[in-house]
Amino acid sequence: MNLGESGQIYFKNGYILTMNAVNQVYACGSLLVEGDKILAVGEVDERYIRGDAEVIDLHGKYLLPGFVNTHVHTSQQISRGVGDDVDFITWLHKRMWPFESSMTEEDSYVSTLMCCLEQIRAGVTSFAEPGGQFVSGMARAVTEAGLRAKLAKSVMDCGEGLPEIWQRTTEEELEQQIDDLNKYHNTADGRVQVWFGLRTIFNNTDELIVKTKELADKYGVGVHMHVAEAKSEIEYTQAVYGEPTVTHLHKLGVLDKNLLAVHTVWLTNEEIDLFKKYDVKVSHNPASAMRVLGFAKIPQMLKKKVCVSIGTDGASSSNRMDMVDEMWLTSLIHKGWRLDSTVVPSEDILCMATKNGARALLDEEVYGSLEPGKKADLIVIDPHGPSMMPVNDRIAALVTAMHSSNIESTMCNGKWLMKERKILTLDEEAILKEAQERSEAIYKRAGIVLPDRFPVIY
Repeated sequence: MNLGESGQIYFKNGYILTMNAVNQVYACGSLLVEGDKILAVGEVDERYIRGDAEVIDLHGKYLLPGFVNTHVHTSQQISRGVGDDVDFITWLHKRMWPFESSMTEEDSYVSTLMCCLEQIRAGVTSFAEPGGQFVSGMARAVTEAGLRAKLAKSVMDCGEGLPEIWQRTTEEELEQQIDDLNKYHNTADGRVQVWFGLRTIFNNTDELIVKTKELADKYGVGVHMHVAEAKSEIEYTQAVYGEPTVTHLHKLGVLDKNLLAVHTVWLTNEEIDLFKKYDVKVSHNPASAMRVLGFAKIPQMLKKKVCVSIGTDGASSSNRMDMVDEMWLTSLIHKGWRLDSTVVPSEDILCMATKNGARALLDEEVYGSLEPGKKADLIVIDPHGPSMMPVNDRIAALVTAMHSSNIESTMCNGKWLMKERKILTLDEEAILKEAQERSEAIYKRAGIVLPDRFPVIY
């Protein structure tokens, strides 16, 4: 049965979290999928169920919308381990930039395949890529994996220490993005889309930032940018512009509903108000922030109804591209630094990982909740096992106790990407093997040598 076309799947006896406008839950509900869309949720009229439908008795397992990872560097997936326990300058100039600038398009393709494997296993059905160098390779991989993605090029037209291969003019960077958009936007049945990227204010001129916003509006897409990420960034913008990053972006006129601002660790209270006023979307990446960046004012943002979503960042920053881990970290770190165990509760975190993510990617009408007419992007979670049981508070357990190994099946656009923990769209073992080989070759080309941490006998 080709479930990507017109087949039906009928789920019954499930604990269904719809994540709709009121976060309706069905303790023993049903859901009907036909083709790539959801037909009915809750109590399904059996007259609509065809005789050839695939029937899945969930036996009380969870059914949720697929998670939305709003910030993941797919091109960094095979660089895992490159940035552990080193200072920021070493990480950037001696590790990350040499690695990324030594990658080929085929490397980017394989790295993205690896990233897609981890996303599928962690229940992600849609993600946003903030920018590698080869949108072409990324688009090919996402198409094959069956996921949804907003892809962008890593765009830089200034900055010290950039590898020669990345030194481009403003116009060259804009033209490349327009070319990528014309080739790959809305391909793979609309699953693959192209956004505009801005790496960081360190590496983006005002002219590039303004023109990028104009083009994003023209093409009806978003802008993906690292914003107020590090203390050193704010010190830089204060020295160069006499004001912090977000205040400067506001003066440039780029704060808007189609700006996805990543990290946002060093925002002033007034800048949070600007985010609310202009409906700027936030991607909170707790793992990478804990490494070197600091603690974003997420409790305050949520209180002021800023749209906050969750991202994993890249494997060079946190090594785990696992949204389940990120939800768990989100539930802990703000309680810790605020010394308040009531902030950022589990129900808010589930919203951040699902419908807020869809809204951040400008797709809230397409997916992010289980509602009739929306795309069939969903996951099945089996709580059975010692790590998650006994389950008493069912909602909190999804955030505070669940592991990605509890995610049994992942569906995107009505097609199974993983079923009963088996990846169906990709050859997992072949990808793992090639990714390891390519990673070792890139390390060698880039001249990166990771020192032995303990005495090793070869």
